[in-house]
Amino acid sequence: MNLSEIQEKIRTLKAEKDICILAHCYQNPEILEVADFVGDSFALAERTKEVENSTVIMCGVRFMAETVKILSPEKKVILSNETAGCPMAETLDVDELAAVKAKLPEHTVVAYINTTSELKTLCDVCVTSSSALKICEQIENDKILFIPDPNLGGWVAEQMPEKEFKFVGTGCPVHAIINESDWEKVHAAHPDALFLVHPECKKDVVKHADYIGSTTGIMNYAKNSDAKEFIIGTECSIVTHLQMECPDKKFYPLSSNMLCQNMKATTLMGVLGCCEGSAGEEIELDEDIMDGARRCIDRMIEMG
Repeated sequence: MNLSEIQEKIRTLKAEKDICILAHCYQNPEILEVADFVGDSFALAERTKEVENSTVIMCGVRFMAETVKILSPEKKVILSNETAGCPMAETLDVDELAAVKAKLPEHTVVAYINTTSELKTLCDVCVTSSSALKICEQIENDKILFIPDPNLGGWVAEQMPEKEFKFVGTGCPVHAIINESDWEKVHAAHPDALFLVHPECKKDVVKHADYIGSTTGIMNYAKNSDAKEFIIGTECSIVTHLQMECPDKKFYPLSSNMLCQNMKATTLMGVLGCCEGSAGEEIELDEDIMDGARRCIDRMIEMG
């Protein structure tokens, strides 16, 4: 089968089997084209609550599929590739976080949504990259333990000097690998381009940004801006998507090394296999974990 034939078969099976396909922005174009919804991880999980389909396929990584299951427990949730994990989400385990909490009992624990469901059960509130600052500002406690991304947490902390932040976790290796020298190189080649960056990048990179925000925020800024050139400081696939959606503008990757191999584990044939029932992994979580993680997520929703 060629590409269009595979896509058409997926669309047919979706309709026959009552399937909704979610695709994170970092997926390749051929997968986005068969998806019902495309976006950031939490926005996709939220959207799932609105659809009537009995089965959902998440074209992303494991913590994203877990979040979908937590918010829509009545649905069958399939992770498109069972090997697609997230190094940042898996940087801590429950015992490690419990030990840190025991040493810092006065701290409110804030979890980036990019964490496992088990870790969320030990946290007070979740945040996304777009809501982290707003939610941390609302926390009455002036002591915050932020996991598992010290770069996003550090960016929030810089804007809230009145609060004390502690960090546990190593962050996203795709974003953390980039240094100021990478920015200097691409900026020298494209001095007129605006720099749009994800706060998962290091401080010495983020400080040069014209815009700091989530993946969706970066894409929307570029689409709506009158500027014609942009350096994109997040996963390289966003450059491809923006170039296709805005052919009159130019987009440059901050570094060609910003590739998430876990996201690329999902393939179009893999999605077809999920629709056929021969690939992917159904997400199943213990009720206690579901309840604990849901409490953390619900608190985030309450706080905006």
